[in-house]
Amino acid sequence: MAETMKGLKRSHRCTEVTGAMVGETVTVMGWVAKSRNKGGIIFVDLRDRSGILQLIFEEANVGAEGYAKAEKLRAEFVVAVTGKVAKRGGAVNENLATGDIEIIAEDIRILSEAEVPPFPIESDSKTKEDLRLKYRFLDLRRPDIQSNIMLRSKVTTEVRAFLANEGFLEIETPILCKSTPEGARDYLVPSRVHPGNFYALPQSPQLFKQLLMCSGYDRYFQIAKCFRDEDLRADRQPEFTQIDMELSFVDIDDVIDVNERLIKHMFKEAIGIDVATPIRRMTWKEAMERFGSDKPDLRFGLELTDISDIVTASEFGVFAGAIAEGGTVRGINAKGLGELPRKKIDALTEFVKGYGAKGLAYIAIAGDGTEKCSFAKFMKDEELAAIRERMQAEPGDLLLFISDAKKKFVLETLGALRCHVADQMGIIDKNEFNFVWITEFPLLEWSEDENRFVAMHHPFTMPMEEDLPLIDTDPGAVRAKAYDIVLNGVELGGGSVRIHQNDIQEKMFDVIGLTKESAEDKFGFLLTAFKYGVPPHAGLAFGLDRLLMLMTGADSIRDVIAFPKIKDASDLMSDAPNIVDPTQLKELGIEIVKTEE
Repeated sequence: MAETMKGLKRSHRCTEVTGAMVGETVTVMGWVAKSRNKGGIIFVDLRDRSGILQLIFEEANVGAEGYAKAEKLRAEFVVAVTGKVAKRGGAVNENLATGDIEIIAEDIRILSEAEVPPFPIESDSKTKEDLRLKYRFLDLRRPDIQSNIMLRSKVTTEVRAFLANEGFLEIETPILCKSTPEGARDYLVPSRVHPGNFYALPQSPQLFKQLLMCSGYDRYFQIAKCFRDEDLRADRQPEFTQIDMELSFVDIDDVIDVNERLIKHMFKEAIGIDVATPIRRMTWKEAMERFGSDKPDLRFGLELTDISDIVTASEFGVFAGAIAEGGTVRGINAKGLGELPRKKIDALTEFVKGYGAKGLAYIAIAGDGTEKCSFAKFMKDEELAAIRERMQAEPGDLLLFISDAKKKFVLETLGALRCHVADQMGIIDKNEFNFVWITEFPLLEWSEDENRFVAMHHPFTMPMEEDLPLIDTDPGAVRAKAYDIVLNGVELGGGSVRIHQNDIQEKMFDVIGLTKESAEDKFGFLLTAFKYGVPPHAGLAFGLDRLLMLMTGADSIRDVIAFPKIKDASDLMSDAPNIVDPTQLKELGIEIVKTEE
């Protein structure tokens, strides 16, 4: 039967006990990680969130009753133990913070017994993720997951301290909002009091934080919960957390400056990494042209090279045809892979086909200089020589090419191949933190589905002043005063200077096909606020989950969220979402209509 803590108080967490305390009496509490009975002496590894501490049970010290209790112990029993700190009698364990000491137990209470867990509670678990997430309360006991969650707490504490010192106010914005579907799908919440009406959970606090600027709060921040009803990936969840901020009377450089200092502070205080500032800046156009991505991983080379001018008049129809249709031909030089087996080159071809490419052209140059070229019979010697020169080819290199009538498609597909090849080559330094600001995004992008321009970020993003005249004549060429912070090929956060002039806002709505009536219906409360004096303002939001994933080197944001969802947005542990009582639906005026498969 489990005992109580009456009259007992924990004096230290496991790793708070040190060699300087030898001879002192302490009381520690936690979970049994491991128990080993060596005949007359029982060794127990006690675990709490701080780490592991070895306990020694001998009948001479703990008494017959205490020793009998120790004999019962097995993994995940919860115990309280009082005893004296001693130097280890056996070999020192260099892998433990407490590896040179142990506790000679004098008293033990079993606070809770435990069934055998469905998987071992250990770091770097090989247990399938679905099983671990079903028993997430056990998975959260694993030392590596606990380390991640504690780091998350440390980061948010440091963010709050830094921003408060910079004059920011932490202000909470509503979770129940009006639906403004101008991006991802909203999660909807039915209203009982207003039948047939729905709230939406916020995709971001965007409109409210702009209202706070209108209200004179000057500098706002929030550790904000956000929700998006969209397909999941390794770095995406239906509910996620942002470090959200907005500032008044600022421009791009002001926002970047405070955020670079915040990044420097977070990384230094949380994980001891010195981030060099100022952080490099790169325009969206340069990032796309050189790396095929607006979130380029700069830890390695493999830059994209344009060979369109060389092959324009070639007899290779795949290249010449793409250029004739207004497209492009680009390549990367995978240095050192010139003798890659044909089977592996075919695998690279299948990789780009997964992105919609029709194929992958290549020139493989062996170490002795001999070549295999998938399109040589269509090319003149001087054309091939010009390609090799442009690509800075050397013996041992593998040149890979993609062509298409759509330039953006070529850049993005080759950008994905670039990262895939770097991963295959093993040339990415996993311990490097390489930051870059991406600036001057296009203000608008053309939607084939909707046959209109849509805002690349959101409809309140300010165009660059020098591009304002182009809104009427060439909307696709207008650049935005928007900026993303990218780390190791992952977008950590993004923001923009906001529109605060009525005429520019009306022009923006017009170019994306949003009528005055529609704009008023969706954003009326914000537009009304703008009529009463709105300061120039700008903001940015970091994805806290992605930030922690990169800081810890985790493979997924699920490893840095206490209770994450899986790919179908369900919770295996609590079995959410689930059906609800018909009475609740009746109160809401909702009827479930069954559809046949």
